[in-house]
Parts: sequence; structure tokens; C-alpha cells
Amino acid sequence: MKALRMLAASVFAAAPIQASSIVYQGDAGPGLGKHIVFLASDHEYRCEETCPALARILAKHHGFKCTVVFGVDKDGFIEAGSSKVSGLEALDKADLFVIFTRFLNLPDEQMAHVDAYLERGGPIVGLRTASHAFKIPANSKYAKYDFKSKVAGYENGFGHQVLGNTWVGHYGANHKQGTRIQTLPDQRGNVILTGVSEVLFCHAGAYVGKPGPDFTVLTNSQPLVSMDPTAEPDTTKPPMPSTWTRQYAAKDGSKHRVFHSTQGASEDILDDNYRRLLINGILWAAGMEKEIKPDLNISFVGPYQPNTFAFGGHAKKVKPSDLAGWDTPITPTQPKGTPAE
Repeated sequence: MKALRMLAASVFAAAPIQASSIVYQGDAGPGLGKHIVFLASDHEYRCEETCPALARILAKHHGFKCTVVFGVDKDGFIEAGSSKVSGLEALDKADLFVIFTRFLNLPDEQMAHVDAYLERGGPIVGLRTASHAFKIPANSKYAKYDFKSKVAGYENGFGHQVLGNTWVGHYGANHKQGTRIQTLPDQRGNVILTGVSEVLFCHAGAYVGKPGPDFTVLTNSQPLVSMDPTAEPDTTKPPMPSTWTRQYAAKDGSKHRVFHSTQGASEDILDDNYRRLLINGILWAAGMEKEIKPDLNISFVGPYQPNTFAFGGHAKKVKPSDLAGWDTPITPTQPKGTPAE
């Protein structure tokens, strides 16, 4: 009996750590049979709320299978900006990768799946801090993805080589100046802007966007003088590119779709038009632009109660499993099983 107990204990100790991810499986819609993988771990903008909210919409309303991989702490609770992730093997057969991370240095065995996905030319959607998604030591196997990469042929890393811009800087005072997003008149016929109004509002401050010759710029950011959506524009800061599409090169030199938005904080997607812009961009990146309609269902699935973005502002003691299903709140104000104080 003692030997059996020791054997059971050793088997339990050797069991793999549960993936820091959840899956939303749709059962009807144009996305049926398609798999989208989200990587959500940034320090400030509550990507751990934005990503599962978008994933639920895409799964429930449009039939996709959506896997959301979170950064977690040693106890498995979601930790903003953590590089402790597992489950990125889902990228091996994914149809689209949505990345919203900041300064991650992933374990090599996880980064290998990101690297393989990019080498094969999987389409990419990057949100906000994905421009500086990785901060990787120069002696690392995957140093070329660092946001300040000096690796020949892959200068400025993932942000520059894939999304088109590495981290450049804020444009205006973040947390003090909201952002009016304006669609470009000459792009009003672009399929990604279908059903999107000419003016949108985002809580997150603007970023500097430097358009390359291969960009199709869809929107500009106009910093406002305050966080009020009706505030006047800051006339010292003319509009700056904030949403664009481009193509990046896979290992074999072939070109593949990229959609990038410099916004994306959890409160930003409260704006129906901004949320529609992201859903449209995701469909376009997945090669499904024919499914983009003016009345596409972009309503939230389950309670969406985002926290105001801030460093250290993520909901504590929440595990990925607490966000599973259609009806759990994003994000719980109290973790499951914890009595209210």
C-alpha cells in the first residue's frame, strides 16, 4: 500500500502543469472550423479582459474556436505582464494569431511555437503594446524578436518586422488625454471599415505611429484635451496613424496579412464602433472579408465589466478558468468561491 501511495504521488508530481488558457468553442457561423489563438499578457491595458471578450464574440456569434493564453503567476492566477505561459502549442494549427503583450520573455519551449507560426506565415493581429511585445536578452535563442533587436535582417524585432512599428512613444499624456479615432476619408470604402462610424473614442492615449510605404492606414488618432469623449482636440498634436494593414514576410519570403491597432485597452472596446473595427480587422486578417457585414453581431457575450487600465490594476486572484463559458463576468470582482467582505 505504501508503495502504491508513493507511486501515485510520483505520478501526480510528474503531471504536466495545466495550460494557462481557456477555449471558447462556437457551434455555428462562418468561423466554424477556424481556430484563433490569443496571447494576452501586458502590464497596463487589461488585455486579460479585452482578449477573452473579443474571443467570446467571435466564438459565440460567428462560430470560431478561440483559445486565449494568459500570463499567470506561480499559483496559476492571471498576472498582468507575466511571461509564465503555457498552451501556445495551439498555434501549431491555428488560422490566426492575435497578440496583445508587452515586454515578454517567454520560455523557449513556448516561444518556439510563436517562432514557427511566424516562419510559416500565419496571419497576425497586433493590439496596442504588441509593438513592443517582447523584451528578450541578446544571448537568447529568440533575441531577434526583442523590441530593440540589433539582429541583422530583423532590426527592431517583432514590432517593426511584423506589425510595422516597434515602440516609438506616447503621443500626448496617457491617462489624461483620451483619443478620438478618425477614419480616413479615402479609406471609407475599405471593407474593414464596413459599419464603422467616421469618429470613434478610445480611453487609451495615442501612440506615435510611423507609417511605412507598405502601410494602408485606416484611421488616425487625435489626442483630446481630457478624457471626456466630447472634449476638444489638442491642437498642438495633429492626427497620427493608429490603425493599419500591411504584409510581413515568412521564412520563404511569401507575404502575409497583418492588422494592427495602437489602441485596444479593455475600456476602449466599450465603444461599439471601435469594437466593430477590431472584429472586422480580425476577419480580414483571417482572409474572411466576405463575411464582414454592416450589421455583423459584435455584442458582448456575458457580463463585461472592464477595469480602468493602470499598472498593477488587474483583478487579483482570478484564474483563466474563472473566465470560462459564456456567462462568467469579465472580469470577476470576486474570484469564485470567495465570500464578499
